[in-house]
Amino acid sequence: MASSSESDISSSCCDQEVTHTDTPKNNKGPKVASVSSAWGLPEPVLRVGNRTIFTHGRPPWYNAEGQTQQPFVIGICGGSASGKTSVARVIIESLDVQWVSLISLDSYYKVLTPEQRLQAIACHYNFDHPSAFDLDLLENHLRRLRDGKTIEVPEYDFKTHSRTSKTNTVYGANIIIIEGILVFYSQAVAKLMDLKVFVDTDADERLSRRLRRDISERGRELNSVLEQYMRFVKPSYEQFIAPSMAQADIIVPRGGKNVVALQLIVQHINKRLKQCGLRSRHEFAKFPFILSNGALPTDSNDTTWENNNSTGVNNTVDDVFTMNNHLYDNKQYTTNGTSDKVCLPPQVHVLPSTPQRLGLHTLIRDRSTNQDAFVFYAERLMRPLCEAAMNLLPHMDIDIETPQGITYRGRKLATGTQICGVSILRAGEVLEPALCAVCKDIRLGKILIQTNPVTSEPELHYIRLPRDIKDCFVILMDATVATGAAAIMAMRILVEHDVPEDKIILISLIMASQGVHSVAYTYPKAHIVTTAVDSGLNDSYHIVPGVGNFGDRYFGTTLDLETR
Repeated sequence: MASSSESDISSSCCDQEVTHTDTPKNNKGPKVASVSSAWGLPEPVLRVGNRTIFTHGRPPWYNAEGQTQQPFVIGICGGSASGKTSVARVIIESLDVQWVSLISLDSYYKVLTPEQRLQAIACHYNFDHPSAFDLDLLENHLRRLRDGKTIEVPEYDFKTHSRTSKTNTVYGANIIIIEGILVFYSQAVAKLMDLKVFVDTDADERLSRRLRRDISERGRELNSVLEQYMRFVKPSYEQFIAPSMAQADIIVPRGGKNVVALQLIVQHINKRLKQCGLRSRHEFAKFPFILSNGALPTDSNDTTWENNNSTGVNNTVDDVFTMNNHLYDNKQYTTNGTSDKVCLPPQVHVLPSTPQRLGLHTLIRDRSTNQDAFVFYAERLMRPLCEAAMNLLPHMDIDIETPQGITYRGRKLATGTQICGVSILRAGEVLEPALCAVCKDIRLGKILIQTNPVTSEPELHYIRLPRDIKDCFVILMDATVATGAAAIMAMRILVEHDVPEDKIILISLIMASQGVHSVAYTYPKAHIVTTAVDSGLNDSYHIVPGVGNFGDRYFGTTLDLETR
């Protein structure tokens, strides 16, 4: 089985910075913070007393059409050690939102030249001057976050005065907070902010805080901190930072200690954030395309396929794979021998219902099938599913010479075609061996999405993707697709990682009709490949007739099928 090397893999903040806690009593769901820098915020989560606030997975950040809502961007400016991070912490804790991205300007210090590094070691380099920051990169990152894209925030090491080889992946969110001493200096950056807050703290208090922070957290010497403060920090505050106070919408004296001012800020933000919630699963389960049809597709012996170009004659396997480079196009699904038909979108490809394939479905759907048999027959379906997905990749003609010295005109993947597989954990992982058997040395990524027991919404917990995934055709794997909510979340993640929509191929053994249409409607350029489309969902969002809980039956984690 192919595996991915560490050098080719990027890991999101979800697996490095998220800690679990109990769901709040108000059932509004837990909060999550995505943080760009560890200097202003030593811990990757925010805390109130002994209680961890930011936890759990990321809820949907898009609507039923897969589009993100415009985030609310808050800029927090102020002198060094004025309490900007404390203000950001209070705002995040008080807001009624579930996901916040916090970016620190400290992450955007420029890479120093050897001469500048020597100056920094000797405390002769001005880190408080606008020229010390890569404000163009900050502007680019802020624009990407506003567009719902991911960014790779550099990590700066103040002990060595250099960027490390690591980066922190930060995602767009409901609220984006950017804090730093000069976040108002660049007009291009300031124009991207919806609310600008200036933290005004007494100079003596700022100096005492800076001494404690730089000595304890950054390993600095007392004399060097004082020298740098008098030589660079104080003049830069007077020349660049204090004048930017005029751009602020709100000025907060005494920083995080000013409870009244912070409460007013939170009230103002909440008033501007009034909007409809981004709930998705129940919308996908009641997809309008499905409700408008009188019949639903099902996998049965009476099922036939019709193509507009075939005058109602059933297609052979060869016809299927040569028709316009797709498995099926312009197709209709007839159910149970009736005249009712349901149109499937053109990018949905269902494998032919041969007697052998229907026999395999009969075995895996049978509740009396034991675990060993279930795994065996399910895996027999997985390989042809992966092979069908490979058929959608770009190919080119090639002439080769056979051992008999005869030229043979064949086909191969087009030059430069890169492929990677991404499984939606946990059930999607079962498709990885079949994909690796079909595509040698393929690199793999993983996305963990789980359903929140309170809201019934999918939540993102973990991401691990190849670094160059934007250059690849991505085969997205999930064993079954019910409402399509998890698949749409995973596809949204891929799009945010700059994967072109038409390079995404979702494969699944069994899909509900609602899931097929919701995914195809949300991402019309992506391809969907499955072995069967079932008629619908029950009140618990389980596929009907379905296969039960695929993960439980495959991994043997439960023997109770009565509730499935």
